[in-house]
Amino acid sequence: MTGSRRSFLKVSGLAAAGMLVPGAADPWDEVQHILARIKPPTFPAREFDVTAYGGKADGKTDNTAAFRKAIEAANAAQGGRVIAKGGTFLTGGITLLSNVNLHVDKGARLLFSPDPKKYLPMVETRWQGIECMNYQAFVYANKATNIAITGQGTLDGQGQTWKPWGSGGSDWSQLQKWGEQGTPVAQRRLGEGHKLRPNLIQFVSCENVLISGITIERPPMWSVHPVKSRNITVEGVTISSRGGGGNNDGVDPECCTDVHIKDSTFNTGDDCIAIKSGRDVDGRRVNMPSQHIVIENNRFVFSNRGAICIGSEASGGARNIFARNCAVNQANNSDQLWYAVFIKTSKYRGGTIENVHFRDITANKLTKSPVFVTLNYSGSGNSGPVVNPVVRNLSFERLTVAGSKEYAVEIDGLSASKVSNVIVSNSKFTSISKGGNKLTNAQNITFPGTTVNGKPA
Repeated sequence: MTGSRRSFLKVSGLAAAGMLVPGAADPWDEVQHILARIKPPTFPAREFDVTAYGGKADGKTDNTAAFRKAIEAANAAQGGRVIAKGGTFLTGGITLLSNVNLHVDKGARLLFSPDPKKYLPMVETRWQGIECMNYQAFVYANKATNIAITGQGTLDGQGQTWKPWGSGGSDWSQLQKWGEQGTPVAQRRLGEGHKLRPNLIQFVSCENVLISGITIERPPMWSVHPVKSRNITVEGVTISSRGGGGNNDGVDPECCTDVHIKDSTFNTGDDCIAIKSGRDVDGRRVNMPSQHIVIENNRFVFSNRGAICIGSEASGGARNIFARNCAVNQANNSDQLWYAVFIKTSKYRGGTIENVHFRDITANKLTKSPVFVTLNYSGSGNSGPVVNPVVRNLSFERLTVAGSKEYAVEIDGLSASKVSNVIVSNSKFTSISKGGNKLTNAQNITFPGTTVNGKPA
């Protein structure tokens, strides 16, 4: 056991729920158990070419029915691969069924229609952490098992056509009221005539999910959004979401268990990876954490928020989150990303964020503090009564950061709920404009072996 790990066990020595205790194993030992449980789905060697079901890769023909027929055929045959290859397929909403792999071949492009009616009828979904009935995601599944999107092709959301819808306006305000009042989800009906933009990919209550190799461009909102799902692998994906509809996050697992996000590249118009678990009253009603998540070997090219984030919709809690071997702004260009690590919640969210561990992260020329933990986030609104969140038991090892226009580590807790038990060990921060750290309403924060601008932190 390293000296820094002994220090962490020492400062975290209270036998509270979810906390490390003296003599406990290195929390990173848990990673091998998480990865052993995550098994990507496999599919029978049967192929269902979309063109055999009436599809045309001419960029003009509506292929919505062709995709539906091919997917239904693959599902009826007990599984297989639905293939799109050889050109551009214009389509509306695609719904995956169990045991189906949607394979977008190299050189192929799924071009999603800008017509909102192509994403009806309404389906069960979540919009910024609150459950409702709304337009389906461009690729959607509900209660499916063994599903995948693979290949070297591109999914183009044409999100710029949805941008005039903005942040939802009165529809978003109404949804927050429904969540606060406990209105039954089936009565929270939006869709046609309303303006809450759909996600590009969303899988709800699914199990055994693989998203591999694809490129995502210009989503109308969040790019990849698994909800209340389990056993998820996202690998080798390239997300270029800038120029989409707004709030263009990369991968946002919400209320999910056993998730592996690896070997991917993020160039996003908002958070790159954001772990979520519901918002305020409605999130606490569902009460399902995101947990057992491993993030590794990813590149973060651009974000006007954070590279790896938790929240702000984290009312169901988040725990056992691990991130390692990631590069933030590897190109070393100025003003490309705000934060390397961004943990954000508020006094309306509630929930517990704990057992979060980062190691071997490099970052360059950040606009904000490389590590920012705040319990005072209000960037996208709050509703309902005050329910203070808990944030505790965080570790950061071997961070190497060259450049920040603010502090090295910034922690912004609440007087009623202090951020507790944080260790930043064996890390090096250089060219930190404001020098040192800024710690407010925080306790048991230690910096063994860590320097800021050449001085002990």
